[in-house]
Amino acid sequence: MSTTTSLMSLMTGDEKHSAAATSTLDVLRVLYERVLDVSPERVADADRDRFYLSKGHGPMAYYAVLAERGFFPESWLAGWGGYDSPLGHHPDRNLVPGVEISSGSLGHGLPLAVGTALGLRAQGIGSRVVVLVGDAELDEGSNHEALELAAALELDALTVVVVDNRSASYAVEGRIEQRFRTEGWHAVTVDGRDHDLLEKALAHRAVGCPSVVVAEVGRR
Repeated sequence: MSTTTSLMSLMTGDEKHSAAATSTLDVLRVLYERVLDVSPERVADADRDRFYLSKGHGPMAYYAVLAERGFFPESWLAGWGGYDSPLGHHPDRNLVPGVEISSGSLGHGLPLAVGTALGLRAQGIGSRVVVLVGDAELDEGSNHEALELAAALELDALTVVVVDNRSASYAVEGRIEQRFRTEGWHAVTVDGRDHDLLEKALAHRAVGCPSVVVAEVGRR
């Protein structure tokens, strides 16, 4: 079963969260297929890369990609959101193999990723920490504090992916990239549906500052 087919089956009957899933699918596929050094065999390794889904209120694409990469059986997908299913409407790190953080309450993923990147650096571990946030989620004050701190600490192991589907209340074209650049981040904006452009942007690791990739996908 392909990732897209798996996702479509998960979205059936869940229009409320389907937009959050379709906007993140391309980024997730590129990260897990081409960029991240993480696999079911590496989940316990201290030097693995970390991925945090802060935009956890639409996890169907995340589940589909994790299943396709072998973190858990694809047969789990059929029961997602059910009473006995480990695949809830918000991902739970204690129930779903491959999930690094429990999320869904917005504004926490980036602060957690900053702390993780700092902790890994203190241990002399150079692994990357990648966190996916939504454009509207950046309105949370906790994110503003985290992006300032990450730049001040020069956390170059940290990469933020902002999936920009124009859901912010006061969206202005180019403002997200400008905001991060102003705080001292390496920033780039790409077509969030173009896998080659996403790979190039996500594979790049700046020196001496954190990075942000703004993946524009339009309103879905």
